[in-house]
Amino acid sequence: QVQLVESGGGLVQAGGSLRLSCAASGRTFSTYAMGWLRQAPGKEREFVAALIWYDGSTLYADSVKGRFSISRDNAKSTVYLQMNSLKPEDTAVYYCAATHSRGLRVAASYDYWGQGTQVTVSS
Repeated sequence: QVQLVESGGGLVQAGGSLRLSCAASGRTFSTYAMGWLRQAPGKEREFVAALIWYDGSTLYADSVKGRFSISRDNAKSTVYLQMNSLKPEDTAVYYCAATHSRGLRVAASYDYWGQGTQVTVSS
């Protein structure tokens, strides 16, 4: 079992920054990767970023590349999403997730999910 708890969401103006945190507990060592995914009202849940545990390699959705970065703190078993140059279209509920799968860009590939944290970007 893996438990994930997100924090750090909130309201920010366009162009601003937020840092999301995901604290993981349980059998996190058994997963392949951690990801951040988001869902806006009326839209499908979409991939944002992922980090592979064994080597720390990362990948990003094209829409956030160059603006967002995912990182980890192994000692704290925590994954972060630094979000810079935020745009109104980034507004969504952001979820931390863990997966055993290599299909990191597919939301259905993730096996464990946090509760989500709201990010709202105003114009």
